[in-house]
Amino acid sequence: MAAYKEIVTKAIIGKGKKSFKNNYDIEVEVEPSTVLGCWVINHKFKGYKSGEQVGVSGSYDVNIWYSYENDSKTMVVNKKIEYNDTFNVRLRNQADLSDETDIIVRPLYQPNCSDVRIEGNKIHFTIEKELGVEIVGETKMKIAIEEDEDPWDIIEDEVKEEDLQTIDEEVKEEYL
Repeated sequence: MAAYKEIVTKAIIGKGKKSFKNNYDIEVEVEPSTVLGCWVINHKFKGYKSGEQVGVSGSYDVNIWYSYENDSKTMVVNKKIEYNDTFNVRLRNQADLSDETDIIVRPLYQPNCSDVRIEGNKIHFTIEKELGVEIVGETKMKIAIEEDEDPWDIIEDEVKEEDLQTIDEEVKEEYL
């Protein structure tokens, strides 16, 4: 019969992902003719525990390049967007969120501009992103152990008769 031991270790006790689609707008000084490009850069984020939920706070910068005066001039407008999103992550095996749990956040789909529209002096745009959250906490594992140690194998060097004869011929007895 095997004996058992318990090991306490850190493991993923909850995991989930969530997609976000948010609409924003920027008012510009001159009426745009065409939007030439939209970039999302400097994405920073951090996960935290919020009661029985997991929160992610972060920010990113949006740069929109547009033309005006009948596409004869261009300009870039910037906007910093901050967010605070919450997740209902299901925990595995009746685990609970304690102070010792670690929250790991990964962008599964980086923030990206998916739609841009012009209405007068306003530029409306849509940002999509997908975040993955892992909750790491302490858990116990039971493992079966064997009390009997496997016997040691005896290792014998294989010496050829030719090698022994060579050694005997090369040994000079006057040094002994």
